[in-house]
Amino acid sequence: MKRGDSMDKWYIEKGPDSDVVLSSRVRLARNIKNYPFPHKSTVEDQKKIVDETKNALFSGNENMAGVFSYIDFNHLDPIEKAVLVEKHIVSKELVESNRYRGLIISGDEQISIMINEEDHLRIQCLTPGLQLEKAWEACDQLDNLLSESIDFAFDEDIGYLTSCPTNIGTAIRVSVMMHLPALTMSRYIKSVLEALGKLGMAVRGLYGENTEASGNVYQFSNQITLGKSEEDIVMSIKNITQQVLEQERALRREIIKQNKFKLEDRIYRSFGILQNARIMDTGETLKRLSDLRLGVDMGIIHDIDITDINKMMLLIQPGGLQKRKGRVLSSEERDTCRAELVREMMTKKDKR
Repeated sequence: MKRGDSMDKWYIEKGPDSDVVLSSRVRLARNIKNYPFPHKSTVEDQKKIVDETKNALFSGNENMAGVFSYIDFNHLDPIEKAVLVEKHIVSKELVESNRYRGLIISGDEQISIMINEEDHLRIQCLTPGLQLEKAWEACDQLDNLLSESIDFAFDEDIGYLTSCPTNIGTAIRVSVMMHLPALTMSRYIKSVLEALGKLGMAVRGLYGENTEASGNVYQFSNQITLGKSEEDIVMSIKNITQQVLEQERALRREIIKQNKFKLEDRIYRSFGILQNARIMDTGETLKRLSDLRLGVDMGIIHDIDITDINKMMLLIQPGGLQKRKGRVLSSEERDTCRAELVREMMTKKDKR
């Protein structure tokens, strides 16, 4: 299946435990032996790395052309790049880099390879809900396929060699994106984040490093990549995620038990604002959509599906709005278009 513009992708679908876990991701860092790391490589090196990766995947594997496509990242316009970041397919570093870069992506946009980011290759798989084993299996299979033709930089004692020392060893990053409104409202989130830090977890916002937890969405990932197997790291993150998940669910039950009307008032106020507002920035919209998602998950709001909210969360981002309008928008224009888009989508759900 070729990559298209259909919205029916992994980031719209529901998955296991989607009431709390929005998505799971596994990412592998790999570098090709005998080439300098990207920050020290020449443009000629970077072009050769792109060619070697494409050949390893597509040469002699005719069926792969029906699953994956190659995107010359250097020819994408700024809006297209922004949309890829908003979908969590590429990093801001890849967008902002002046290297010769490439992207290989599957038709469903679940599996991708960033070429010449911080490392030569960043292989990743994203899934809806809590499906870390599935994401790991997909990454492992693609890694094995590439390693049949590519000689990766590897040390028998240390493991995979990477640009950043914190990634050496397995060079695996396992992360989950979680919606934690009850933990945030009750202010237990601080103690949870402190506990996760002690367990060697990194905590970030919706778009990774140096971003805030907008809309009560937090991203948790492992910091330790050395001394444990990939399977152990995946299971460790899954177990920790399940503990946080149960805490969030328990608090949701407690909040509605203690003051159901107060919670309902908060949710319906956000519902009303989303239906009627004329100007909304990204932060406020994500906050209101967080309340709406909580209302749907707890059975307070009906006739709106989580997939509808997932679509709105994506489309209200700056890149998504500008792609929809087909041009660059000012900040004020985006705020107006964002409110208009949300009103339209909310109205459509009411008329179903």
